[in-house]
Amino acid sequence: MDAFYASVEQRDEPALRGRPVAVGGRPEGRGVVAASSYEAREFGVRSAMPMARALRLCPQLVIVPPNFEKYRAVSGEVMTILRNCTPLVEPLSLDEAYLDVTKNSFNEELGANVARRLKTQIKDKTGVTASAGVAPNKFLAKIASGWRKPDGLTVIAPERVEAFLEQLPVEALWGVGPVTAGKLREAGIEHLVQVRTFDQAQLTKLVGSMADWLRRLSYGDDPRAVVPDRPAKSSSSENTYAEDLIDLAAIRAEVDRMARENAQWLARKRLAAKSIDIKVRYADFSTVTRSHTLSLPTSDADVIASWATMLLEKTEAGRRPVRLLGAGVHGLVAEEAAAASYRLDA
Repeated sequence: MDAFYASVEQRDEPALRGRPVAVGGRPEGRGVVAASSYEAREFGVRSAMPMARALRLCPQLVIVPPNFEKYRAVSGEVMTILRNCTPLVEPLSLDEAYLDVTKNSFNEELGANVARRLKTQIKDKTGVTASAGVAPNKFLAKIASGWRKPDGLTVIAPERVEAFLEQLPVEALWGVGPVTAGKLREAGIEHLVQVRTFDQAQLTKLVGSMADWLRRLSYGDDPRAVVPDRPAKSSSSENTYAEDLIDLAAIRAEVDRMARENAQWLARKRLAAKSIDIKVRYADFSTVTRSHTLSLPTSDADVIASWATMLLEKTEAGRRPVRLLGAGVHGLVAEEAAAASYRLDA
């Protein structure tokens, strides 16, 4: 989807159309940008940017508080359209998914035609636009989907793969973020295809175990299948505070609340967690995480909250001002499997 949250807000409020819009928190409350309209992006406003900085870049920016219930509803409409085309839909987030359309309900032989029909259905149903990338594999389709946004369609036919790869910077490689890209550029790798001929031992020193994977991607080779509705592996909650937290009792209360939110989510999904973790970001932006692995998986709110708050003892919370707190559960299993573990243990 194109600038999803912002586009939905512009759809619902005509006065926002054509104006730079950022969905997110207030700048005075340390809010961040969750999504920005294309008009805002022209000023350099991007998601995850502090809202205060976004306002400095674009003083006329219109800030809209997020309405995730509304975005989830629109996302549900989009995902229904996709699943009516093929059962092989792998959602990545509310606004993005992979589809394997080798077989599709339109009986179309060309992926480009499938993409055009889906784009039309999404626009007609939701009033917002989507961009699509059509390619032989996930890696190439992902890049292609962002090639001509907004409302774009880019097709990379098998015979065009090599020519397409030759255009790409090293940042296009899956898993290469700004830090890794900087290392590769310092070593002389500016373009994706240069990974192919770079010394393997030196590449391993630079990127570790990713070396083989990046070399494979540099040839446009990505064997991963579309996995429909991959089960959740974790759940977490976090919050950035308008004022730094100093009082340990208040910090404990916040972690307890987040941990119980995770427990409620587990109960709704009929899942249990094998491990619990917390995240603490201090006022100087340094961040620590602490975790505990349970002897048996659980969804019990009291157990999860108790361990989460005890993990605070392994941090400097209460002795240093805290900017952000988070709590999460990992290693998820079905409740039935957890119950079987308890029976076996007994």
